[in-house]
Amino acid sequence: MPELPEVETVRRGLLKIAAGRKISGIDVYYGKTITNDVEKFRQALIGQTIVTVDRRGKYLLFRFTNDLTMVSHLRMEGKYFNQPIGGPIDKHTHVVFEFTDGSELCYHDTRKFGRMTLVKTGEEMTVGGLKTIGPEPTANDFTLPYFKAILAKSRGKIKPFLLNQRHVAGLGNIYADEVLWMSKVNPEQPANSLTDQQIRDLHDNIIKELARAIEYKGTTVHSFTNAFGDAGAFQNQLNAYGHAGDPCPRCGTKMVKIKVAQRGTTFCPHCQPLEND
Repeated sequence: MPELPEVETVRRGLLKIAAGRKISGIDVYYGKTITNDVEKFRQALIGQTIVTVDRRGKYLLFRFTNDLTMVSHLRMEGKYFNQPIGGPIDKHTHVVFEFTDGSELCYHDTRKFGRMTLVKTGEEMTVGGLKTIGPEPTANDFTLPYFKAILAKSRGKIKPFLLNQRHVAGLGNIYADEVLWMSKVNPEQPANSLTDQQIRDLHDNIIKELARAIEYKGTTVHSFTNAFGDAGAFQNQLNAYGHAGDPCPRCGTKMVKIKVAQRGTTFCPHCQPLEND
């Protein structure tokens, strides 16, 4: 699933290939991608212009001239690309937005899990996981006092705690493994048992690592590409995720992969010991 850095990379690409363009037609090939009535969705947007594209957590927010916002969640494999109108459409292209300038924006999704929901601008935070989403992982929004307070309330393991979008927006399996490795925290450590130093390190590393991943245009592990069809480059910077069996870059100990909350989790048993309360 694309995580925050990948979705932000897609957003920045969409600003170049979609923002400012007026919709002349919409073709929907897989109706379940649209959570609204498909014909009402089409009629509401044809003739309108994409003003800009925002992001909240892993959600893309397409802003239109008629005070409407389309909330787009890419889920596992969703991606956008552009081409001239009439370009090839394969079986995994589910929605096509045609523009008056002769180009079209295509939504491609091999797993068919992605969804688009059209709402009045200002009501987007009522859609899906946006209702309860946590702060953005930035210094301004994701404060240390907030992080300390929510950690103190949880006896659960820290890895699934970080994956919970109610706590902090945008972290997924890849970056959770990375920030835990950076902070020398075991993925099964109870959240409320972290030391003050571990909390500070984890807080700072979440902000720093996601910002770095955005600079590298995201991580391509399976199929992620940006709006121009290019892969990300941050996979070359990963220290934990995908490195089970490799020596730890910090101490040389063999990295181990286990299951935590049904998610594959890679960590260093020497650098990230499970500590007693």
